[in-house]
Amino acid sequence: MIGVIAFYAFAVVLILSSLMVITAKNPVHSVLFLILAFFNAAGLFVLLGAEFVAMILVIVYVGAVAVLFLFVVMMLDIDFVKLRKGAKQFAPLGAFVGIALLAELVMLYQVWPKPPALPTPDILDVDNTKALGNVLYTQYVFPFQVSGLILLVAMIGAIVLTLRSRTGVLRQRVGTQVERTQAESMDIQKVSVGTGVSNV
Repeated sequence: MIGVIAFYAFAVVLILSSLMVITAKNPVHSVLFLILAFFNAAGLFVLLGAEFVAMILVIVYVGAVAVLFLFVVMMLDIDFVKLRKGAKQFAPLGAFVGIALLAELVMLYQVWPKPPALPTPDILDVDNTKALGNVLYTQYVFPFQVSGLILLVAMIGAIVLTLRSRTGVLRQRVGTQVERTQAESMDIQKVSVGTGVSNV
């Protein structure tokens, strides 16, 4: 009975926080509701016995992604009033694209070939983390590697897009320093007594 009540409590809060993410006018509030949704989803995973997935959800999404979104939103100087102007005229197009994507996902799920069932070991012999690793690195190793490649390309793209070359900035060039000869790095002058050195 307690498990059922906890399930419905987590589910209701998760649905409400998910709706607030997309309906809140303040982007900071949207990110905070997103963090709340992640926590409730982790609670549902714990109720399902997937404590490893719940911990990964809290550590990765709440501890890194959501907090990063929050800092980015707080540091950006965006005029949200100006940004919202004219957004309603694109609502029908966005709804059409969303419905099309949902239909594609439903069709993909119906035609996706089901993997062959593996022999199920005793639940007392295999813990949650080991079972997840067996499935992830055997049946789904190709999608796992592809997702890592996509994240690598996204990281490189973000670095390239934000890379700026500014003029007038003194930068250290190690290769040029190493290739310097003695004649380039040292100027020996003969100074007469009482005359000093005159730079021409």
